[in-house]
Amino acid sequence: MLSRDEVVARIEESIRVHRALSEQAELLRSMAGEWTAAIRRGNQILFFGNGGSAADAQHWACELSGRFYLDRRPVPAQALTVNSSNLTAIANDYGYDEVFARQLEGVGRSGDVAVGISTSGNSVSVIKALHSARALGMITMGFTGRTGGEMRALVDHWLGIDSTDTPRIQEGHELAGHLICELTERELFESETVEGKPGRS
Repeated sequence: MLSRDEVVARIEESIRVHRALSEQAELLRSMAGEWTAAIRRGNQILFFGNGGSAADAQHWACELSGRFYLDRRPVPAQALTVNSSNLTAIANDYGYDEVFARQLEGVGRSGDVAVGISTSGNSVSVIKALHSARALGMITMGFTGRTGGEMRALVDHWLGIDSTDTPRIQEGHELAGHLICELTERELFESETVEGKPGRS
């Protein structure tokens, strides 16, 4: 079991990581601007990642397609992690590395936003999907840890959380994703809706 001091140290490190994210406030605004512009021109946001990053992909997609703070029209957003038949068929027939790339090639189009999430930045399935997204003319974004890994050079917009520890990186991603969802929602809908409580999930 962790000691009290070890628990406190982890909490303090998470606080530090979140504070460091404030230095990237303009990047968050820029990324939200890309989401907003894509939605306004009739495109969609596509999210993908593995493990905890798959959970982030699903979470952010539901914040957009459902609601965040505002009661408003749904936003076209989906996670490529949720269809078990797709995932298992592609993994079985083509190998797991293709599970997101092949889906993107089926549903993605030029002008869509492809959001890859990987704490290391080196997840092969995410990297392959980003290559496919670039070939399709999609706008690419990457959420990683401090170094960015191979993904850093593959994306139009890169956000690296200032940590090399997977749980702390994931906690930073969660805050960043929530902020971009809120920025996007407010830019698209604030003038035509009344603010309410966040979704009931």
